[in-house]
Amino acid sequence: MRKAILKILGIFILGIFGGIFADQILWPYLVERPLFYEYRLEKNPVYVTEKEEITIQENVALQNAIEKVEKAVIGVKTETKEKILQGSGLILTSDGLVVTLADLVPQGGSFLFFIEGEPASFQVLKRDLKENLALIKLEKDSLSTVGFANIERLKLGERVFLVGTAFGVKDFRRTVNEGIVSNFNEDEIQTSILEVGTLAGSPLFNIEGELLGLSTVDYWGRVRAIPVTKVRTFAGF
Repeated sequence: MRKAILKILGIFILGIFGGIFADQILWPYLVERPLFYEYRLEKNPVYVTEKEEITIQENVALQNAIEKVEKAVIGVKTETKEKILQGSGLILTSDGLVVTLADLVPQGGSFLFFIEGEPASFQVLKRDLKENLALIKLEKDSLSTVGFANIERLKLGERVFLVGTAFGVKDFRRTVNEGIVSNFNEDEIQTSILEVGTLAGSPLFNIEGELLGLSTVDYWGRVRAIPVTKVRTFAGF
């Protein structure tokens, strides 16, 4: 009889401790903490959606900027005794003032300047061989122009793009490339863009479609730009 009473008492005590254990230890985990699969279902779609939205916005901004500036880019084709030079330039004023690289219009060359694929009459106004810039006056008016960027706001890693002209056997085409600013100072802007030499003279823009400079292409295809501050000083703006 005594053993039976002790057994019942032991079961009763274990029951009390079991209730306390379940209430204090297990219950918060069962009630207050969400299950692992519920966390994944709640968080992941939000993250992916935000990433896709940002990518789409950046691409649309770039496309809009290209459409904004492409008509202000001209083609330059020069024939010398040694070779044929091809590149680009930029319309600065609606009445036909154009800037390009002095390397593309050397003394004694035979030049052609193209607006929307059509040749235009011109006059070479001046060259600066040290800064590698040339100023041309085309006999055209009502031309598209672009705005100038504030170079003091330029930042490392900033997204940039160039718009140039490529000459096929029978046609004239626009070409675009993009990258980031990898380094810059008052003399040049270095980018991550790689290109062929025939895109020398292509204007470099920021994502708002404002002119940052005029592109040069070195032997390894690295694109650098003569800053817009030098372009403006040379053109008298």
